[in-house]
Amino acid sequence: MTASLPPLPEVPATAGVTPPPGRHLLVLPDGVAPDEVDVLAASRFPSARWERPPRVPSGRRASGASRSAAPAATPGVLRLGRLSTLTGPFALEPAQLARWGLPSDARVAWVVDCPRERAEQPAFGGDRDGLRRAFGTAGPVREEQRVVLWLVAVARRLGGALRVESGVVLEPDMDAALDLTVLTDRWVEPETVLAAARRVSSRAALDVPPAPEAGRASPQQAGAALAARDRVGAGVADAEERRRLHAEADAFDAHMRENPPPAEAFGLQVDLGVDGIVVVEVAAEAEVPQVLAAVDWAQGEVVAYRVRWEAPDVEQLESERPSLPHRVARGRAARVVRGVAREVHGEVGGEIADMAGFLVDPADL
Repeated sequence: MTASLPPLPEVPATAGVTPPPGRHLLVLPDGVAPDEVDVLAASRFPSARWERPPRVPSGRRASGASRSAAPAATPGVLRLGRLSTLTGPFALEPAQLARWGLPSDARVAWVVDCPRERAEQPAFGGDRDGLRRAFGTAGPVREEQRVVLWLVAVARRLGGALRVESGVVLEPDMDAALDLTVLTDRWVEPETVLAAARRVSSRAALDVPPAPEAGRASPQQAGAALAARDRVGAGVADAEERRRLHAEADAFDAHMRENPPPAEAFGLQVDLGVDGIVVVEVAAEAEVPQVLAAVDWAQGEVVAYRVRWEAPDVEQLESERPSLPHRVARGRAARVVRGVAREVHGEVGGEIADMAGFLVDPADL
């Protein structure tokens, strides 16, 4: 027999249906363990920790034991930041689903306590996550913004929803976050990444600028050389010394043209026709992502292989409820994004992260 979770306290009729200020609800479907929430918190918040782990006892009671002898399930308290906590899980009653407008498959809730910090937000741009709909023109900032953005990401990852204090319920589309990043400590040649992408789509091609003609520098190289030439020998009065400096500069330019330094970044594209483009961008990470903070190999240089979709209609990409044609194109593009990320990971190792910075198991792609 499995002990049931404690029910979420009912909101008194006199208080209305809106939780107190600063309290949002993260609601999740059945089967999501508290440890999964803990891992996602640690992926975003460096100081995330259990102040009181939840106790959800399970197992059969001894024969003849009374019902009152069974240990009760108690909610835990997960600290996200200095001023923010997540308390739960609580069982959701059917009446609460209807009263609070929650999804019919919601089974547990986590109560969010965080500062109420709001400021006027710019009106331009899309509203993919529905935050403008939920908060109006005065959106969350500082710690509340960090917590709310994480809650939206968790709801999207785990198939849940977020009920903000205003009563608006956000149900992030799990399929809307399809971009992936392979994080590793290995650089590989562009041709290796191209071969990996072509195992998924024969349309993959390196995205490189046209090579200059033999013996001629590219416009960028020529401009740099001319700029440097103006400074060579500046302030040197002796004509012979100036000629020597110019000769050294010429020799250096010739050497660099014959032995160009290795690329510090490169990319490739997969043309999907009417479905847009899948782009792979490879570059060194400026700083170690929080999700890799405790990984030994990530303490040195981290290389990011970003696989992202460029939709044919950018406005639809930023819409909370995109059109059917966009969703169809997105579904086809997602198969390419997942396939390329999986193949690249097979070549370079490391970890795969989604758009929220949460790790993804390659076996799930």
